[in-house]
Amino acid sequence: MASQNILIIEDEEDIRELVRYNLEREKFKVDEAASGEEGLKVAARSKPDLILLDLMLPGKDGMQVCRELKQNDETRDIPVVMMTAKGEESDIIAGLELGAEDYIVKPFSPKVLVARVKAVLRRKTAAPPLSDEDVLSIYDLCIHPGRHEVTVKGKPVSLTASEFGVLHFLARRPGWVFTRYQIVDAVHGEDYPVTERSVDVQIVGVRKKLGSAGEYIETVRGIGYRFKDMD
Repeated sequence: MASQNILIIEDEEDIRELVRYNLEREKFKVDEAASGEEGLKVAARSKPDLILLDLMLPGKDGMQVCRELKQNDETRDIPVVMMTAKGEESDIIAGLELGAEDYIVKPFSPKVLVARVKAVLRRKTAAPPLSDEDVLSIYDLCIHPGRHEVTVKGKPVSLTASEFGVLHFLARRPGWVFTRYQIVDAVHGEDYPVTERSVDVQIVGVRKKLGSAGEYIETVRGIGYRFKDMD
């Protein structure tokens, strides 16, 4: 089996070298970029299996780079793990809302970083490919997991990977109530480092993008969320 390729987008050379060294020890192939602009070019050319992305970059910062990666059909499905010196909840939420798969706060242990990378790659490869038979139609929503597509009354809706996962999870079980952490575990896997607030932000984002169909996602006070029962 070919080695998986990791792209590091980080402007600090010593951090790039540290991360590269530890990833190569685990037999990963590694590409590097010292700026957001360079990173976007390398990602489009090499199609890495995962991107480690620093938030504080010269020129285009990590948030803008993540946004452009997720808006590009050729790179949107590449998992992004953000590396940031900012541990504030608002930064974490913003990154997850843009579609980042995970984050790690500097300074970090190289062992923890490698473990996070492996966990994200496992989640990426664990699910079998989905076919047209897995398309979910409910009310005026059509959700196609295999194509990562959502339409409302036939009109396409653009969701981040996390938003899509949340919507699909809830819509598969109308009427069932799930806590925020049950939603996180189902969408991202157990032990995913996330705050309750970030789940709320993702729900708000999904509702807004769905327009009138956003009312199908109901808040259950003191518990969590559910998709409106079809009864």
